[in-house]
Amino acid sequence: MKRKMTGWNLLVLLMLILYSIFSLSPILLAILNSGKTQGEILTNILAFPQNFKFDNYLIAFEKINFLRSFLNTMVVVIVGCTGIVLLSAIAGYKLARVKSKLSGFYYSLFVLSMLIPFHSIMITLVKIANVTNLQGKTLGLGIIYIGLGVPMAIFLYTGFIKSIPPELDEAARIDGCGDLRLFFKIIFPQLKPITATIIITNALWMWNDFLLPLLILPNSKTYTILLSTNMLFGQYGNNDWPAILSVLIMAMLPAIVFYLILQKNILKGISEGALKQ
Repeated sequence: MKRKMTGWNLLVLLMLILYSIFSLSPILLAILNSGKTQGEILTNILAFPQNFKFDNYLIAFEKINFLRSFLNTMVVVIVGCTGIVLLSAIAGYKLARVKSKLSGFYYSLFVLSMLIPFHSIMITLVKIANVTNLQGKTLGLGIIYIGLGVPMAIFLYTGFIKSIPPELDEAARIDGCGDLRLFFKIIFPQLKPITATIIITNALWMWNDFLLPLLILPNSKTYTILLSTNMLFGQYGNNDWPAILSVLIMAMLPAIVFYLILQKNILKGISEGALKQ
C-alpha cells in the first residue's frame, strides 16, 4: 500500500536533492573544467567547454607519470590495509575474549591513542622513520599507516567480536581447533561487515592523504598520486589547471568504484562494532 506524499515529506525530499547537488557540485565543476583550455577556465569556470578536450587527460597522465604514481599509491594502500586488518582483528579478538585487568588496560591505551592529534607527533614520527629506515619508501609509508590506523580498527573489532557467542570458540576447541585455526576458520569469516568498513575507511584515508606522504616520500619516483599532482602547481599562481583537474578526476575514479563495491557493509559494520562497546 503506497503512502501519500505529505507536504513535510516533499520538503525533506527537496532539501535532500538540494544538498546532493551542493555536495556533488565540486566534482561536477572539476569534470566540466577538466575538458577546457587554461584560458577557458580562467575566463569562466561555470561555463561549458566549447569543445571538451579529452587530450587533457592524456597530457596529465604523461606529465606526472600517472601509472607509476598509481602503483605507488596502491602499494601503500594494500600494505596499510592488510596490516591494519590482520593485526587489529587478532588483537581485537584477544581483547574481547580475555577478561582481565591487563587486557582492559591495553584496550584503554588503544582507545586513548585515538585522541592524540597527528600534528603533535608528526616531527617525532619523521625522526623514527629515519632511524628505522622507513623514510623515502612506499613500503615504509604503508607500515607507518598500519601504526596510525590500528587503534580505531581494534576499537571496532573488539566491539564487533563481543557480539559473537563465545560458545563457538568452545565448540571449535572441543573439535581440536588451535588458536590460529579457530580465529581464521571460525571467527574471521564472521567479521566481514566490520572488515569491509575498516578497509574502505582506511583505504580512502590513505588514498586521499597528502601531509604524511609529503613528510615521508621526498623522491618523486616514490610519489603517491596527490604528491605527483602537487608538482603541477607552479610558482606565483602559474598552475596548469586542465592537467590538475584531469589528474584529480582520474585519481577519484578508483576510490569511488572501491567505495561503491563495499559501501553496503559500512553502516552495518560501524553500528554493530561501535555501539556494542
